[in-house]
Amino acid sequence: MNSKLKRFGVAIPQELLVKFDKFIKERKYKNRSEAIRDLIRAEFVKKSWELNQQIVGVISIVYNHHKRELVDKIVDIQHEFQDMIVASQHIHLDSENCLEVILTRGKGQDVQTLKDRLAAVKGVLHATLSVTAVV
Repeated sequence: MNSKLKRFGVAIPQELLVKFDKFIKERKYKNRSEAIRDLIRAEFVKKSWELNQQIVGVISIVYNHHKRELVDKIVDIQHEFQDMIVASQHIHLDSENCLEVILTRGKGQDVQTLKDRLAAVKGVLHATLSVTAVV
């Protein structure tokens, strides 16, 4: 056993335990401990976001590249936020639509602002932000 791991007991209602065990099975966790650790980490990531601490984010946008001046606007916005953009990838989805994946690192609110600015560009069909943090 890893000496850095600490054991503790948890009491929860039977109905909740049944749901939790179903969750564990669906997500293919090896045991309850792994699932609990992941849930705790997720809460700390959420707290980092709320406290506007450093996060790592992935912004994904889908857009029609035939829209006039759209690509230039997307690139211009990315240049405004270049200090927090780690990398980006452009993917051709079909003859009209493209996917841009932008890896970011910065304060939560700043990354959210970048995503919002990109999402607001006329011609962007969809935008999402997925975040994580080192906890």
